[in-house]
Amino acid sequence: MSRPAGDRRPCAGPHVAGSDAAAHARQLAETFDAVLGASPTRRAPRPVVSASWQRSLAAHVDPERRTPPVVHAPDELRDVRSAHPLSAVMPLLRSSLAGIVEGAVHLVLVTDASGHVLWREGAVELLGPADRVGLFPGTDWSEAAIGTNAMGTALAVGAPVQIHSAEHLVRTYHTWTCVAAPVRDPDTGAVLGAVDVSGPLRTMHPFLAQLVTTTAHLAEAELRARMAVADQRFLLRNTPHLSRLGTASGALVTPTGRVLTAEPGWPDRVDLDGAAEQVRLPDGREVLVEPLAEGYLLRTPRHTSRTAGPSRSAAVSLRSTGNGAPSAVVDGRLVPLPLRAAEILTALVLHPEGLTAEQLAYLLYGDDGNQTTVRVQVRRLRALVGPDVLRTRPYRLVGAVDSDFGWARRALRAGQVAAALRACAGPLLPRSDATEIRQLREELAAGLRSAVLGARDVELLHAFVAHPLGEDDLDAHDRLLALLPAGDPRAAGVALRAERLRAE
Repeated sequence: MSRPAGDRRPCAGPHVAGSDAAAHARQLAETFDAVLGASPTRRAPRPVVSASWQRSLAAHVDPERRTPPVVHAPDELRDVRSAHPLSAVMPLLRSSLAGIVEGAVHLVLVTDASGHVLWREGAVELLGPADRVGLFPGTDWSEAAIGTNAMGTALAVGAPVQIHSAEHLVRTYHTWTCVAAPVRDPDTGAVLGAVDVSGPLRTMHPFLAQLVTTTAHLAEAELRARMAVADQRFLLRNTPHLSRLGTASGALVTPTGRVLTAEPGWPDRVDLDGAAEQVRLPDGREVLVEPLAEGYLLRTPRHTSRTAGPSRSAAVSLRSTGNGAPSAVVDGRLVPLPLRAAEILTALVLHPEGLTAEQLAYLLYGDDGNQTTVRVQVRRLRALVGPDVLRTRPYRLVGAVDSDFGWARRALRAGQVAAALRACAGPLLPRSDATEIRQLREELAAGLRSAVLGARDVELLHAFVAHPLGEDDLDAHDRLLALLPAGDPRAAGVALRAERLRAE
């Protein structure tokens, strides 16, 4: 049974046939003839094969059919390929399976989610025989089109599948063996397509199933890494939109409805299907949908007042976590910040009521703090961010103010651990020795670590050990290794990092 969209657990182990290719093929041929001829048989097909035969026959696939239908003409394939998400990982797939193509008589085929073959790589001597049986780009290898086969069946069940010899429903392919694994979209969990290795019966080898499954996981990991880069780019460009909302609540959302950053209380995903200008959240709130170049800004309606008010203040978004240079986005303008300026802004975010020069000097420098030095630093900071943002008497930030550590703290308090981890890029101002900032840095790191380890969530732990706050955490690596299911391709890398940490 296929997994629901959004389920990002590793695929179950592949449905694999026996390893003695020739003997097994003879047994399968006997079973095939008996089952389709409605004769008694001592051996039943494997459950995955039997279920696939039933689906295929229900779709009126003729076991004596010769080849699959062609759905894409050669001159269409270039555009179809370039528009498909798996085009981004084809270099990885080629390099991962280069040995199997060059060192043995195999074909590598990649399909879309419908089972249409888009790419083919293979041994030169196999291309002619493959062409004669329809194993070429543009053909439809779904179960409904050509019956039981590794590509179509892997897509149907949502898991890796090996189909050998007479396990194929169509007799044409009884001299072939194939292994395929689905590749899932890391954003939605939906199947994007399948990776397949096919060849003559003599080329069957037990390691092929694991090789193809691992390659599919590598493709998913590459897509996940590309998604993370795109997410960060989207956030960097569009976080100022959130800062301008004032008292309204908002979220930045990908085109698929995945919420990247929002106030606590927002869902992880919003259904945008058919959305025009407004959608309803699961809690009943109506929010407005504003298209952006790379996604959407969702916001609650602004509540306006009939009375005259002060002129609009600038929006400030402070980014002070992580090992990179701190910065602020002020009314859409990116302002790189020296460490002292970032320390002052962080302290003022923590004290929205404002601070005197004496209080600010003590919070940042303790008993050695000098008010005159602080006044000079604040004057320089006001020149950077503008006097409308940083007011005096007392020193305070005005307008809509947010910060990455503020998002993370609120998400933690709301129990949204994954959102907190996404909001926090690493330790808070790691080069700062200021007492209050050091205390908050330790509090935030400890809170995130405790929440992640307490959740016993494999995906959350995996994100944590790849995060600056968790990459050197041996306990987190060991906890992840204990929770990863057998055969998960991520286990080897996690174990290697754990051993390195033990050796340090």
